[in-house]
Order: sequence, then structure tokens, then C-alpha cells
Amino acid sequence: MSTFKLEIVATDKVFFRGDAEFVVIPALDGEMGVLAGHDTMVAAVKAGELRYTVNGQTELCAVGDGFAEILGDRVTIICDFAERAVDIDVMRAERAKERAEERIQAKKSQIEFVHSQAALARAMARLKVTSKINKR
Repeated sequence: MSTFKLEIVATDKVFFRGDAEFVVIPALDGEMGVLAGHDTMVAAVKAGELRYTVNGQTELCAVGDGFAEILGDRVTIICDFAERAVDIDVMRAERAKERAEERIQAKKSQIEFVHSQAALARAMARLKVTSKINKR
């Protein structure tokens, strides 16, 4: 299978850099699959599950909001955070989800609401990917 250069960059680190066969990006309007030779485009990335295949093995991770630049032979994803599913602390993610939901219910200010929504999206992304690896 043909490969392309994949780079996943979080705000604090280069999460992955290498050749990939396939990547599924959580885009604003649904999942978007990319193979080598894909048309050039830029897409908004929302917090969620990102999957990529390297040497026939699919890796699963949680990513935050960002964007993806897709070129025929290269895909660059820049996002708030990126974590492998196996590295996520499920209990911590559950607590973060609960705190965010409580802050949303409190309705203190517009800024607090937006921050709480972002925290909730991060927690939900982490919980989604961990639930998939725990089913295996």
C-alpha cells in the first residue's frame, strides 16, 4: 500500500512523525479518511478520535481541536493535544468530565462556559478512545 508523510503536532510536542498508510481525522463535519495521493485541502479538526495506520497496524489516539493540511504526499495535523489511548488515565478523564459538566451547569460567565465546553470536549475524546481499547 502507498504511504505518505504524516506529522501530528500537539501544542507541547511532536506526537508522531513518519510514514503512514491511512489516517482518519475527526473533522467538524464527520470523520475524514486520507490515503496517499489525496487532493490538497485544509480541514478543521475537532476534539475526538484519530486513527492512523503504520505498517498495517492501526494506532488510536485522542486529539484536541486544530486543523489538518492535506497534500498529496504529506498530511500535517496541528492540534491542542494528542494522547495515545493506552496512555490516558480513565479515572482522571472521568473526573475532568464531571468538573466540566458542573461548571457548564453553573453558568457563571460566557468565558467560563467556553472554557468548560473545551474541557468537556477533551475529556469526552479521551474517554471515547479508551473505551475502544478496553473492548479489545
